[in-house]
Amino acid sequence: MGVSGSIAAYKTPELARLLVRAGAEVRAVTTAAARQFVTPMTLQAVTGHEVREALFDRAHEAAMGHIELARWAERILIAPASAGFIERLAQGRADDLLSTLCLASDAPRLLAPAMNRRMWADEAVRDNVARLRARGVRILGPASGSLACGDEGPGRMLEPEELVEALAEDFAPPSWRGRRVLITAGPTHEAIDPVRYIANRSSGRMGFAIAEAVRQRGGEVTLVAGPVTLDTPVGVTRVDVESARQMYEAVMSRARQQDVFIATAAVADYRPLRVARQKIKKTEGDLSLELTANPDILRAVAGLPDGPFTLGFAAETTRLEAHAREKLRAKRLDAIAANQVGGERGGFACDENALTVIWPGGRCDLPMQSKQRLAYRLLDVLEPLLNEKDSTETA
Repeated sequence: MGVSGSIAAYKTPELARLLVRAGAEVRAVTTAAARQFVTPMTLQAVTGHEVREALFDRAHEAAMGHIELARWAERILIAPASAGFIERLAQGRADDLLSTLCLASDAPRLLAPAMNRRMWADEAVRDNVARLRARGVRILGPASGSLACGDEGPGRMLEPEELVEALAEDFAPPSWRGRRVLITAGPTHEAIDPVRYIANRSSGRMGFAIAEAVRQRGGEVTLVAGPVTLDTPVGVTRVDVESARQMYEAVMSRARQQDVFIATAAVADYRPLRVARQKIKKTEGDLSLELTANPDILRAVAGLPDGPFTLGFAAETTRLEAHAREKLRAKRLDAIAANQVGGERGGFACDENALTVIWPGGRCDLPMQSKQRLAYRLLDVLEPLLNEKDSTETA
C-alpha cells in the first residue's frame, strides 16, 4: 500500500486495518510528503510491519530492498494517489522508493486519486491518468463530494470500504472468461439542424462501469458508446456512434456473435422526421418539429433467434417496478435493471445509482452505491441467470 502526499492520507490507517481484517498481508510505503499527514508509527501498528520510505536505506538496500518489495507484492495500491505522484508514475520516474518499486514490479497497480476538483479536471492530470490507464493501471475513483479545501465536486478518495471491495474484485476469479459481451452506453443525439439536436441527460457512466467490471472478470467486451467524454476501460473494444440509427446498425451487426447484450444506453425514442441542412434561424412565434420513431434496439436483439442473453435498463420517474415489468414482458427480455431518475440522488449524470433487477421468477434490489461497485454487484446477480441459460441450452 503506497501512500502519497494528500490530506486523504488520514484514511489510510483504517484502509490498512480493513485490508488486514479481510486477510491481506499489507506492507506500507510512504512518500516524504505523506508523512506530513500520517505517521509511520500508526501504519506500522495496523499492518504489523515496518513502514518504508527511503530508497537509500542501508538497512534494506544491502539486500536490494526495493526489488524485494517489488517481487513480494501481488497488488500495489496507491491510496491516496496525489496529482504529483500520478505525474511521476506516468513519466516513468523513479526518484523515491514508492515510484521505484512501482516500476520494478510486475504486480497490477491500482490508484485511488485524491486532489482538488480543479486539479482533477486539469488537462495535464487527465492526460497522465489516460496514459496510465492505457498501460493497464486501474483507476479507482475519485468520488464527488465535499473536499478538504471547501470545494464541492470530484476529487475525494474513495472510502476505505470501497477500496477494499475493489481489491477483492481485482483478486476475484475470472468468472466471465469466455463470454462475449456487447454493451451500449450513453445518450444518442438526434439532429435537428447542423448545430442542434435532441438528447437526454445520460452520462454513460453506468455502462462504462459495467464494461470495466466485465473485462476485469475476464469477459470479451465490445462497448457501443453514444456521445460521451469518458475514457475507454482497458481491454475494451469501443465503437463510437452518435444517433440511434447508428447505434442500431452497430449493435445489430454484432449481436449474433455475442453471448450477452447489456443495453444501458438511453436511446432516443424519436428523431426529427426532417433534418434542416442549414441552421434554423430564430423567428417570432413558435417552432414545431415533426418526430418519427427510432428503431427499438433492445426489442430487435431480444427477438433474434438463438440471440444473446439480453438485459435491458429502464430509467423511470414513477411506478418503477410496474413499468419495468411491463418492459420485461413486452420486449421478451431475459432480465431488466430499473433505476429511478429525476430525484436528488442517483440516475443520470451522478456518481451513484441503485437498481431493481427483475427477471422471470425473481427480483433483487441493489441499494444506492457508487456505479463502479454497483456494476460488480449487478454481475453477481447475472451470473447464476447466465449459468442457468447455459445449462438449459446444452441439456
